[in-house]
Amino acid sequence: MIRTKLSVMMFLQFFIWGAWYTTIAVYMSNHGMERLTHWPYTVNPIAAIVAPFFLGLIADRYFATEKVLGVLHILGGLILFAVPQFTGSPTTFILLLLLYNLCYMPTLGLANSLAFHHIESQEQQFPLIRVFGTVGWIVAGLFISFVLGALVAGGAAERTAMPLYSAAVASVLLGVYSFALPHTPPRAAGVPVSFRSIAGLDAFKQLGDRPFYVFITASLLLCIPLAAYYNFTQIFLGTASVQKIAATQTWGQISETGFMLLMPLMFARLGVKKMLMIGMGAWVLRYALFAIAAPSAVFWLIFLGIVLHGVCYDFFFVTGQIYVDKKSTPAVRGQAQGFLVLVTYGVGMLIGAQVAGRVYNSVLGAATSLTLEQWGRFWWLPAGFAAAVLVFFSLFFKASKTESVGQQPVR
Repeated sequence: MIRTKLSVMMFLQFFIWGAWYTTIAVYMSNHGMERLTHWPYTVNPIAAIVAPFFLGLIADRYFATEKVLGVLHILGGLILFAVPQFTGSPTTFILLLLLYNLCYMPTLGLANSLAFHHIESQEQQFPLIRVFGTVGWIVAGLFISFVLGALVAGGAAERTAMPLYSAAVASVLLGVYSFALPHTPPRAAGVPVSFRSIAGLDAFKQLGDRPFYVFITASLLLCIPLAAYYNFTQIFLGTASVQKIAATQTWGQISETGFMLLMPLMFARLGVKKMLMIGMGAWVLRYALFAIAAPSAVFWLIFLGIVLHGVCYDFFFVTGQIYVDKKSTPAVRGQAQGFLVLVTYGVGMLIGAQVAGRVYNSVLGAATSLTLEQWGRFWWLPAGFAAAVLVFFSLFFKASKTESVGQQPVR
């Protein structure tokens, strides 16, 4: 019964994110904000940077987890309902998205901690619960493209506010549902807390050696071209005349699920450095495929680039979680993982969103959208950047034997 409740929680948690995150740039481009599409992918990492401090200073110390989860999702859902009303005021539109993300991003950690509190085996039980989050993201894309698309003239629901409203409804629904989740007392009540521990600086100091510094630097740098994928792939698909944009992108999550199952076998055979290099190489290949496909809108090459998401994400980010876990002691394990998230999804994605947005606008010039030929030139830039990170990592990273092999962590 508890596992079912937790699985439903994960499904809704990632349905919400998948519904708006993969469509917001298309919506903005069709409502006069084509030069501002990088801002949702800027405010999201800002919220990711703030989230650990909210969790460490407030949520983990004073309030039951399920209640904080419920309040944040209800408040976030109400904000999302208001967002489409301000398409004529871009500044307000983006500020509301910032407020929404400040509500949503802490719930990722809250949902995980709530689940961990009520299961006996993290390694065996949590993946079976967390996989429903990936399913929720996939269902969101299919729902938008096929269910909502059937209600819209031309079938392009991604261009309308319907995905935002769908995410808002799901957010309020999860907020109400959260109060029915098992009671989870604050895990750090009465425990002294410091800025250094929340930011992961204590863990950084303990884990610090040359390979770790190279890994963290490469992780941060790789997230700069990564931001271009989340922001601009949906717009690129529209220019390439792909009709079911959200559904097409869900193949990335389907691939992610499949490669996740292969990771233990691959990790045992290849070790951490080769796994990380394959993940980086997949990012280079993905952007190269987009660039080659762009001038003639060759769909099978674009589709292959999307399907590579499983290798891109699992082989680099999940392997990175394994590497950090292997280096950590129990005392700093949570801090270390939090520091990795802060560096990648926070600082790295923040820089990447701004860089990608500026590059896109410079290529755009006075036009309202890129031509297919311009898309080809655009995608070679993140491909080259990711290739440079790959070369840097391959030359300077060397893991010890004890860090080269390990078990797959939970996500």
